[in-house]
Amino acid sequence: MFLSIIATAYTLSLLFFLVHGNTCSGDSNCEDIVTMPLLDGLRATLKADLDVKNMNDHLKTYISLEIKKGFENAMNDVMKQIVNKGIKEINTTIIAVIQESLAEKGVTYIRWGRKGCPAGADIVYTGQVGGNLYTNKGGGVNYLCLPNDPENGQHQSYGNDQLYGGEYEIFSSVKPAGWSESMGNKEVPCAVCFQKRRTNILVIPGRKTCYEGWHEEYNGYLMSDHIIHNKKDYACVDINAEPLDNKNGDENGALFYPLRTKCGSLRCPPYTNEADVLCVVCTK
Repeated sequence: MFLSIIATAYTLSLLFFLVHGNTCSGDSNCEDIVTMPLLDGLRATLKADLDVKNMNDHLKTYISLEIKKGFENAMNDVMKQIVNKGIKEINTTIIAVIQESLAEKGVTYIRWGRKGCPAGADIVYTGQVGGNLYTNKGGGVNYLCLPNDPENGQHQSYGNDQLYGGEYEIFSSVKPAGWSESMGNKEVPCAVCFQKRRTNILVIPGRKTCYEGWHEEYNGYLMSDHIIHNKKDYACVDINAEPLDNKNGDENGALFYPLRTKCGSLRCPPYTNEADVLCVVCTK
């Protein structure tokens, strides 16, 4: 841009010289005389009263304006480059700060039936499922994921036992598709998982895949206590559930039964009568 300005100024200066330059000698009015060839090839002197000073003033003004315009355009380009570079650097900094902040943010969820977390999620703690005894008429109704390293309270004499272990009630006639009856009467493990860079968690009953835009943590079967027992919460138990250990004592407590659908008020289709109830845990 600056080379272009210099070239323009040089051209205009040359033009100024051709008009204003001294092309003869010995005549005080020579600067006002323009010599030019005639059509017949003869040489003659053509005199004209030219206002050279006024022409020079116009040329100077024109050159000044062109140089000023050139510098303004050049400065505008430079300023645009500076602003664009500044915006880019600011955006990069903002994105880096947001990413650093998001690295510490996330959601937690319980993975029922497994001791560990899915790939990509951090484990907060592993434990065993606990809850209220299936015959108790009052108290809590939700399942709990109890850590394997509890900090126990003091012994008490009052009678309000509500925290029991959880067991699979899985037998040959009562089990989800693909599960082994050997899971029956075994205690249920669990894990509390932390998924970074997520802000929402959603448990979808009746599906094994997440909707578009959501990330699957795990899928499985929806389970709860038996219909003749006191109510328990629903839990999405991992499709690849495992026992807590090899102990097999039928000690009951908070029980896990597989569920099935019942058509009527539940519309079939789209649902199917007397089928396993699937579930999926999704994050976003």
